[in-house]
Amino acid sequence: MEKEFEDVDSEGHWQKLFSEIRNESQEFAYKVAKYPENRNRNRYRDVSPFDHSRVMLENTENDYINASLVVVEEAQRSYILTQGPLRNTCGHFWLMIWQQRTKAVIMLNRVIEKGSEKCAQYWPTTEEREMAFRDTCILVTLLSEDTKSYYTTRILELQNVTTGEKRQLYHFHYTTWPDFGVPESPASFLNFLFRVRESRALEVDHGPAVVHCSAGIGRSGTFSLVDTCLVLIDKRKNPSVDIKGILLDMRKYRMGLIQTPDQLRFSYMAVIEGTKFIMGDSAVQNQWRELSKEDQRPLSGSPPSAQPQARFPPEQCNGIQQGGQVEEEGDYRQDSEAPSQSLLEEKDGSTTHKRRREDGSSKSDTAMTSSTTKARSSDSEKKRKRTKSSDS
Repeated sequence: MEKEFEDVDSEGHWQKLFSEIRNESQEFAYKVAKYPENRNRNRYRDVSPFDHSRVMLENTENDYINASLVVVEEAQRSYILTQGPLRNTCGHFWLMIWQQRTKAVIMLNRVIEKGSEKCAQYWPTTEEREMAFRDTCILVTLLSEDTKSYYTTRILELQNVTTGEKRQLYHFHYTTWPDFGVPESPASFLNFLFRVRESRALEVDHGPAVVHCSAGIGRSGTFSLVDTCLVLIDKRKNPSVDIKGILLDMRKYRMGLIQTPDQLRFSYMAVIEGTKFIMGDSAVQNQWRELSKEDQRPLSGSPPSAQPQARFPPEQCNGIQQGGQVEEEGDYRQDSEAPSQSLLEEKDGSTTHKRRREDGSSKSDTAMTSSTTKARSSDSEKKRKRTKSSDS
């Protein structure tokens, strides 16, 4: 693994390796994401969950949410990778977390990045303390908040207003990771990752952790890939894994994981550095903490951006918002141009297909049973027959 990194790095071949991954990635159908009634539930036109691995909301008229269940059986890891919630999908987001019995949300973006809203303010601030989502009958309360130099840890309480049941979960928020970029250093990233691991929220005795950034593929893919690789190294007691192969397997569950050659290179660096701890160098964890300077005061402008919103968001009913909602924001992906859905011939809803690719970039870029990932049709899908719709 280290030799592979050194060879690719010395030759400057990260773009080449990234292109190989892009070209070898398999494609699956994603018809449901393109239904007209679901378009205002997608943040980006070219980032859609595959039909066979999408998370389905339960007991709702419309079961669609832009989220994918990524399962790595050998590592006994399950992640739900999802987009940053839109203002009209915050209720769906919390309903999914409740239904999946998630113990931690890992947020890798800021609400506002480069002057644009990349994610709705879906959790309560220290000023308001709670947010109620009438469309899905979930009340979210902020219990505590611990702000470090580059990440914030919150404990939130979720209450099902219908039943009165309450649960607590962690909200781990990395606040200095730029879109399409990489963290400041592998040390700071690994310090954050191991903070998340210490909560045991990634273990199989909880529902899948929810990991999101803006689109739920670049930064979210980096986090999930590094964590998975380190789990496998630990289980196998072998200081080397096939990072490319693992990423290709994870891309079968959600399109476009890892969005740039820099993110790919950083993933290799983080796995190599993290392996030192896994293989017995316990002192390295203290070194990560010191290098990350987590106890320093956040730099001006680096704390998480909070967009004040009404305690009760505009009335929604399964995504039909009274009061207006922006349409899809256009394209996001940089790894390839998303395939037209009409190019994907369906065979039993699960046959894989090669993606039509272009060399240049586009405009912009728990335990759960394995049966959850198989293709399923919702009640609403069974009620109608649709011709193949093309990606817009």
